[in-house]
Amino acid sequence: MLRVEDQVVRHVRTGGGDVAYSAVGSGPALLVGGWWCSHLALNWEDPLFRAYLSGLATRFTVLRYDQPGRGMSGSADTTIDLHDEIAVVTDLLDTLGVERLAVLGASSGGAVAAGLAARLPDRVHRLVLYGAFARGADIAPESARRAMVNTISAHWGLGSRLLADVFVPGADHTERERFAQFQRLSATADQAARSLAATYEFDATDYLTAVTAPTTVLHRREDRAVPFALGVDVARRIRRATFVELRGENHFPWRGDATAVAEATLRALGHPVRSRPAVPGPEALTDREREILRLVAEGLTDAQISERLTLSPHTVHRHVANARTKLGVRSRAAAASALRTDRPSETT
Repeated sequence: MLRVEDQVVRHVRTGGGDVAYSAVGSGPALLVGGWWCSHLALNWEDPLFRAYLSGLATRFTVLRYDQPGRGMSGSADTTIDLHDEIAVVTDLLDTLGVERLAVLGASSGGAVAAGLAARLPDRVHRLVLYGAFARGADIAPESARRAMVNTISAHWGLGSRLLADVFVPGADHTERERFAQFQRLSATADQAARSLAATYEFDATDYLTAVTAPTTVLHRREDRAVPFALGVDVARRIRRATFVELRGENHFPWRGDATAVAEATLRALGHPVRSRPAVPGPEALTDREREILRLVAEGLTDAQISERLTLSPHTVHRHVANARTKLGVRSRAAAASALRTDRPSETT
């Protein structure tokens, strides 16, 4: 897996302002964009995020960027619409001399990716969309969208927690608080509110119908942030697109069964894999997951653990499943054993 120090963030000037970008891995270019709230450095510090991109970086030079006014890019007061962002990314590619590339657009980045593919048909040779939507207005009713933006603007602490409930369902309190803090560190309340409002205004319908590159649309069935039906709608709008249904409710591809998402992405990009990408390992386990695995090692059932920790059996099961994914093992017993092996020796 790539290390934190393997990423170097650089800056370029574009028509839309200062843009921070990074490039990791080797091979042909793969542009990865997405999420209304991003930060090149803070995202990269997340071992789950880094493990997911490490799988892609074995085959590609993975390019990422922060939109002007977000993350590590400058022009903090800038708010750009969909068409402006497409122009900014085109400027970035021109400046870096990238003439041919594949594009992975996730969440709101799907609209940007579709726009690039439509505008640059001779340069974008493959397109993968994950958790994407055609119109931001379709994500939720107008009253719900307005309420979310207003809450973020008035109380970013509360707003970030509400968004954490949507983006990281099933996470424990510590994980939700960690993600809420990440959002607050990556943007001010005003930046976040304006950014989310702009995302709700995205309309990529014309771009989607104009895409000619081979396209695969990936979407998790129970995605709570962007409903599954919106992914189906995206695939229907693109000529000869392939639609792949994935299991799970997590919106972020690096959570849940991230390996399945990475493998589906590589297949869509023309690189089928036979071996599973590297998993994050024990260091990615949360404190709650470690606590539960220690109780599993003692022989307790999910029901017994839920009673001891005052959690629902479903929550306990989810934590065990997440830990198995991070450790790359197939059974709860193997996960508990892996944790025990990773622990430093103790004298008794």
